[in-house]
This record gives sequence, structure tokens and C-alpha cells, in this order.
Amino acid sequence: MKLFMSALLFVSTQVMGATIAVIDSGVDIEHKDLLTKLWVNSAEVADNGRDEDKNGYQDDVNGWNFAEQNNLVIDRKYIGTFSQDPYKFFEIQGKMFLNRASEAEVTWLKEKVQDAAFLKEMQIFGNFVHGTHVAGITANENSHAKVIAVKLIPTEVKPILKKFQQKINSKNIITKDFRIKLLKQALIALADQQMLMLEEIAFYVGNHGADIANGSFGTGFNQARMITDTLFKIIMFRKPKPAESEEMAMVFLNSLVSSGKAMVDAAPKTLFVFAAGNDGMNNDKYPTSPTNIIADNVISVAATYKYNFIAPFSNYGEKMVDVAAPGMLIRSQIPGNLYLEVSGTSQAAPYVANLAAQIKDINNALTPKQIKKILMRTVDEKEFLALKVKSKGIVNLQRATYAAELSLDREISAAILQANINVADVVVDKDKTILNAHAVTPIPLVQLFK
Repeated sequence: MKLFMSALLFVSTQVMGATIAVIDSGVDIEHKDLLTKLWVNSAEVADNGRDEDKNGYQDDVNGWNFAEQNNLVIDRKYIGTFSQDPYKFFEIQGKMFLNRASEAEVTWLKEKVQDAAFLKEMQIFGNFVHGTHVAGITANENSHAKVIAVKLIPTEVKPILKKFQQKINSKNIITKDFRIKLLKQALIALADQQMLMLEEIAFYVGNHGADIANGSFGTGFNQARMITDTLFKIIMFRKPKPAESEEMAMVFLNSLVSSGKAMVDAAPKTLFVFAAGNDGMNNDKYPTSPTNIIADNVISVAATYKYNFIAPFSNYGEKMVDVAAPGMLIRSQIPGNLYLEVSGTSQAAPYVANLAAQIKDINNALTPKQIKKILMRTVDEKEFLALKVKSKGIVNLQRATYAAELSLDREISAAILQANINVADVVVDKDKTILNAHAVTPIPLVQLFK
């Protein structure tokens, strides 16, 4: 770990425009649309095998790959290796959403989701394109944006429980109570270990001057339960009962959220924008990490279809989810100078990160807490979000940026009040097409664990 580097000075080349860290599965820094929107560490000389700024991250010109501990923020060997099936899958999804898919296309899609080989390809494909897609949204129509590429998730996630299983099998553990205690200790240790790496990442982006950090990754309740159920079977030699399964998942998630506070504390001048999750669950009742971290510099985002309705897959929470943003069928960049329409809270979060960066561009003196306040108090309130998100609404770009302009010469609350008076809600598209909202399956949040 490189947390000991706190005394060193990090140099950013940001001259104008907010810096946005995209903490994800990698960013294609050679995509034609992103070439002029990359953060550049001027203290480093590219690919000379030296660490000029002495920060412990050699040749981190555009960011750092924490998954493999190098400066390769995208693994280009995957470009051109996928079949056309993943692209066709998303195309048909879009048609199904608009009720325009043919019977043959629907049949093809239904057959594919039962195909193990296709599902494996989709998992790798999803991880590979995810970070670039997110980065494109954070910098969309923002010529001043500077994206720091931070690779947290490897393209192919390796199982993490084999070593633990071998360790347990080597011990003679007899009592049930001791095994349960060991299980809880293991889950807490696993959470602490993962969040320690996230703390290092937060330290890195914070000291490189990131104003905004987008985190479209995480562990939801269902994903946590898969991990904890597996560990339960390793230690207890049986499947957990439903109550045991829920208890252990909650232990793990609560530990992740608790440990995660150190992550956001490591970059107090950075606003962390987290995706709420794609399980369609209530984060108030079933935690999701890291989006459930409560801090002045954290904002949690649910997904909607435009300004019309909340996405059926989106997590929500009147206490734990702050705002909503468009996140269905969002077209953005993917590696290899390509584009794709993808859905998820992973797409809604960077929409908010983009807006937060624009607010910071207008008034550089605003703190993360103040930017969050503007975002939350300038929303378009929607009845369908009244019990779903804390702000009761969807972010409004024009109103939020106008409030930022007004904040240059007046107090934040007064600026927000005037912006709410002067700027109308976004006009809702009265599309007469009968939409099949449940036809859209999002790419899951990139996972920290498997």
C-alpha cells in the first residue's frame, strides 16, 4: 500500500475545467472522443520507466491501474475479440423496450440468456466496456472535463475464496459457535481489505486534484449474499438457512459501508458520485456498498428513463439515495472507437458527475458539500420519486448550473431559491410509444468480489 506517501506533493495539469476521476474497469484513453478530455500528469514523462513525481505510481500519465498495479488503464488485447452477440443483445433490448423487436429477435435473445458460453462472454464484455462507457458520460458535451482513468476492476475477475477455503480445511474447528465467530471475523476482514484499497485510490485521486470521482461499482445485497453463502458453506459444511443467509450478508455489507468511510475521508475535497445499484431493491433496508456511505462529499444516484419514470431495475431509498438521473438506453463510448446504448445506475451516476463538474467549472470555490446541496435542491420533483430518493427528484442541469452562476455573488441557499424560481422543470417527452420498461436489463455494477 502507498498510503505513507501523504507528505508528497502531487502535480495536476488542470488549467481549466474540473477533474473527474473515473474509478471503474478501465478507460480507453485512445478513443477519439476522449483524447482531448484526458487528465495529464505533467510531472511524469510517458513510458520511460521512471517515477518523476515520486508518488509511488510509475508513469501514471493518465491515471493508474490498481487492479494490476501498472499504468495500463485499459487492456487493449480484448479489442476485436468479442463476437457480435453482445452488441446484438443490447440492440434487441432497445427494440424490445420500444416494442419494436421482431418475434425472431425476441426468441434469439431469450435463447441467448440461457447459453452459458454467451453469459460468460457478456460478463467479460460488460466489464471491458463499462469504464469507457462511464467515462464518456462524465465528459459528454463538456470540453473542459479532465478524466483521470483509475482501473479498480480487472476485466476478468478471479475468485477470491479458494485460499480461504484451503486455510479453513487445514484447521480442526469443532464448535458451531466458534465457526460462526470465525465467519463473521472473515467477512469483516474481507471488507476491511477491500476498502483499504479503495482508501488508497481515494488518496490517489484526491491528491491529484480530482474535484469529482465517479464510482459506478459496488456490492449489492444479492451479490453479498452469494459471497457470504459460499463462505458459510465452507465453514459450516451446510447451506445457510434464509435467516442466517440474510444475517451474514448484512454483516458483510455493514462492514463494507463502515470501512468505506475512510475512503471518502481520504479525499475530503472530492465529491464522490456513487451508483445506487441495479437490484431494484431498497437501500434503506438492504445496504449497497459504497453508495450507502453517508458523508458530505458523497451523493448516491438512482436511474430513470429520461424524466418519465424510475427504472425498474434501479435501487432506491428515501434515506440512502439522494437524487435520480437518466440511466436507461444511454449511448456512450466503448473501447475501439465504438458506441453502445447501455442502461443502469452506472449510467445515471456519471450523468450527475458530469453536472457536478460543470457546477465546479462555474464556481471553483464551491466545496463538495455545496455542490451536493445545489444538485439535491434544484431537482425536478416527481411524484414517482417521492418515497424513492431523498431529494424526491431528478437532477436539472440548467437549474443547477444557473444556481452555480448565482452563487458567485450570493449565498448558496439564495442562489438555489432564485434558480428554482427562474428555471422551469425539464419538459417531459410525451412519447405515445407503449414502452416495455422491464425489457431492459442493465449491465451489473462492476463487482469488487466474486
